[in-house]
Amino acid sequence: MKFKLGLIWRILIAIALAIGLGLLLPTIHEGFAHWFVRLAATFNMLFGGFLNFVVPLIIIAFIAPSIAKLGAGSGKLLGMSAAFAYGSTIIAGLLAYFAATNILPNFIQPTTNTDIAEGAREAGVAFFEMEMDPMMGIMTALLLAFLLGIGMAAIKGKTMLSFFDEFNLIIDKVISVVIIPLLPFHIFGIFLNMTYTGEVANVLSVFVFVFIMIIALHLIMLTFQYTVAGTLNKRNPFMLMKTMLPAYLTAIGTQSSAATIPVTLRQAKKTGASERVTNFAVPLFATIHLSGSTITIVSCSIGVMLMNGFDVSFGAYLQFIFMLGVTMIAAPGVPGGAVVAATGLLTTMLGFTDGMVALMIALYLAQDSFGTATNVTGDGALAMIVDRFTKKV
Repeated sequence: MKFKLGLIWRILIAIALAIGLGLLLPTIHEGFAHWFVRLAATFNMLFGGFLNFVVPLIIIAFIAPSIAKLGAGSGKLLGMSAAFAYGSTIIAGLLAYFAATNILPNFIQPTTNTDIAEGAREAGVAFFEMEMDPMMGIMTALLLAFLLGIGMAAIKGKTMLSFFDEFNLIIDKVISVVIIPLLPFHIFGIFLNMTYTGEVANVLSVFVFVFIMIIALHLIMLTFQYTVAGTLNKRNPFMLMKTMLPAYLTAIGTQSSAATIPVTLRQAKKTGASERVTNFAVPLFATIHLSGSTITIVSCSIGVMLMNGFDVSFGAYLQFIFMLGVTMIAAPGVPGGAVVAATGLLTTMLGFTDGMVALMIALYLAQDSFGTATNVTGDGALAMIVDRFTKKV
């Protein structure tokens, strides 16, 4: 019998090798270590560019035919999915606010030092650059998928639906033959660069209590989401979370909800949610459901405000959280996209200065992968919840 190593183990081995080599190679030969890191960065540039090119196609290939096949029920499914995603994001923000305002003041004292933001500078330069621009942005792909899907459902056309069914098969083949097998190598390159440069060490050492709290809140939020999903579907929530573990680990490496769609989609189907709902909801949730990123942004922003002696009143933060839930929809599906989309709210609603924004971005990027992992893992729970309420559609 042929032995096949599972994706979880391949990812864990890639991470372990990256950390080990990142620490070992500089002690053996600095020149070779630098060359090896650049080689990995070159692969990441090529793979990342291809991934960014494919992600809008994934969204169209899965969402458009799914809406068309749902027919009259597509509007209800879309509205319900959006409502659950927004509600989950708001709950996550409120959870983070109450936890941060009660815990962080015990560990963070006011200071004006924002030099730590320099620790988030990116290193690891590829040998060359190759442009692989996506045909369209994430939001454009979503809008086009909605338009085409609802249009096909309205006219009950078979020709376009047949085309999109075959397009779906092509993209699915790209996912299974190219993207999934190469993901561990991509994750290896990311962790090798992080280990070699030590770019997040300073941030983590100063904000250790913030990150411990954030990880705990992520786990609490996931437990809440899967408890609801498990109760509604009469399934063990912890077994469901275990099923979604490959998506969690993949997101830690890619730092992108959109880039993790292939794995999230595969694992979400294994939870028992119907294929018609997962094909529609998972790509959609990758863009509009960012509960983990919301927890991180709210927690880190409170930490930054406490460091600078700012007031963290509930009234101001309640408005910020509600607006953040909407802003997250426009967040690009790339590493750091959520905090970049939120910078406008940080300055206009919370009074962040340029220095505070720089520190906020540094803190966010230092653990972006864990927030993203929570986002995509939670997508599986929401897909189960939506599926439970649309069984008769």
